[in-house]
Amino acid sequence: MNFDQILKEIQKEIAPLFKEGQVANYIPALANVNPNQFAMSLQLFDGTSHHIGDVDTEFSIQSISKVYTFTLALHLYGKELYKNVGHEPSGNSFNSLIQLEYEHGIPRNPFINAGAIVTTDLLMNTYKDETFAKILSFIQEVCDDEKITYDKEVAFSEKEHGYRNLALINMMKSFDNITNDTHNVIADYFKHCSISMNTKQLCRSMLFLANHGIDPINNKQYLTSSQAKRINSLMLTCGHYDASGDFAFQVGLPGKSGVGGGIVAIVPGVMALSVWSPQLNKKGNSLIGTKALELFTTKTGLSIF
Repeated sequence: MNFDQILKEIQKEIAPLFKEGQVANYIPALANVNPNQFAMSLQLFDGTSHHIGDVDTEFSIQSISKVYTFTLALHLYGKELYKNVGHEPSGNSFNSLIQLEYEHGIPRNPFINAGAIVTTDLLMNTYKDETFAKILSFIQEVCDDEKITYDKEVAFSEKEHGYRNLALINMMKSFDNITNDTHNVIADYFKHCSISMNTKQLCRSMLFLANHGIDPINNKQYLTSSQAKRINSLMLTCGHYDASGDFAFQVGLPGKSGVGGGIVAIVPGVMALSVWSPQLNKKGNSLIGTKALELFTTKTGLSIF
């Protein structure tokens, strides 16, 4: 299959969509991003990769970081994790307070904000003050790139304007579903959402999820096959907020999006792929990125359905 030709076709076909969408303006540091950018990368099991567009440009991964924190928490806690966070689609926006109160402080899944705050808190039970350092080092390891770090300006911007997230963590604390100091937990949460990566790094980092928890390039096992299956299933059903069903319908791959405009997806047994374009649709997912992935699965037939 000629992936380079397919990527060129996709880049040409998504060009008219740059007039649509809007960057995430509720985080001021993200509102200043040039909206007219696009990148797409594929990472195959044999180590070969294919790229097009602004693939060296780093962006804030935002909610994509929730895949890494869920992975680490699942590795530590196993099935016990689900006492603190569920595994059902939310059907509501990623920062809903109403649903959280109705369900007594137990977030629906680890990919909404409340769920990722809980997994961060659970990681802090083990890693204490080294929690963010552990999350970052894990990302560097699965990406095989020690240069990855976080954007302090974005983290500060989130802290200064993260009133909804502060409300979420305090509500969960009132239901005894947060163990550690709320200020420390939310600070680490904002930091890992502010990690910067490019599409080449992003798809490399998720390759182990496409291969039953084992990195096919270095043969290191990060999860059991069963745990990898759990993460992939949640990426399919919960990875795109309340547009997860639409993403599964249009694209047909497990994936995770972030309001920084990035999306990562996996083709089980074949590859990991990522896209980035900062303009979002009304549900908070990259408008052009979603379309690019839909075109990719249509052109290649590489869908799980």
